[in-house]
Amino acid sequence: MSVVAEFRMPKNLVAAGREQGWDAWLRRLPDEIERLEARWSLTLGEPFEPGGQTAWVAPARSLVHGDAVLKVGWRHMESENEADGLREWDGDGAIKVLTDERRGDTTALLLERCVPGTTLCDRPEDEQDVVISGLLRRLWRQPKDGSRFRPLSAMCDYWADEFEQKLASGRAEVDPELAREGVNEFRRLPRTAARNVLLCTDLHSENVLASAREEWLVIDPKPFVGDPTYDALLHMLNCEERLCTDPRGLPARMADLLELDPRRLLRWLFAMCVVGSPSWPWALDVAREIRPS
Repeated sequence: MSVVAEFRMPKNLVAAGREQGWDAWLRRLPDEIERLEARWSLTLGEPFEPGGQTAWVAPARSLVHGDAVLKVGWRHMESENEADGLREWDGDGAIKVLTDERRGDTTALLLERCVPGTTLCDRPEDEQDVVISGLLRRLWRQPKDGSRFRPLSAMCDYWADEFEQKLASGRAEVDPELAREGVNEFRRLPRTAARNVLLCTDLHSENVLASAREEWLVIDPKPFVGDPTYDALLHMLNCEERLCTDPRGLPARMADLLELDPRRLLRWLFAMCVVGSPSWPWALDVAREIRPS
């Protein structure tokens, strides 16, 4: 049996790692987990299944912190400042980070454990709207002086470049004019915000857990600083059926709950649906329906 198999690697992580060419990292991961277990005095449980696509995550018992969660992930652009964001929020609507470490292509975090840890996605979507909106309004703030958060434009440019590469290589089928409008808007919007705050950028119902300390806590943020309007997008895209059925009604509801400009939110949603369409082909129908005139 391989070392990777002995460590019960979650299936989503293995599949994503092999698809993205992280095989060498996957082979090193068991040794990294053993090192962290000794370094942070941990007793580890079995990893959560099916798990996420970029990290090995398991319950842990720490001699210093008690019940916790160990997250050991492939270091990638979007999540570079996860620990910094959690420290900035310091448990206010989000889980706490107990300690963290970056080594080469690996990021490790020891995190607060949520009990019972059930996800918000088990609740009706109209309730999800209210919870997500309430959490976002708590998370949005000006970071402390000297913070190293990157601008939202950096992530949007990264995704826009990736989308254009897929178009050029034939891995995305989008009407050229629609593609041009969407990607240009995706680059423009983060640079025209009237207000810039610390963002979560990946807040949807699967990243909100029930907790004893607070009713709901945010996990797995990907912090950037920028337009708060952006932060409504991932929740809406996670509500695929409702968004496809009423592509203007859901954005109007979220804009109202978050006190955002509904027209600007529609423009963001249009741009995201175009740029994200290689992964979400259904989103092109939404983009066409709400395309700015």
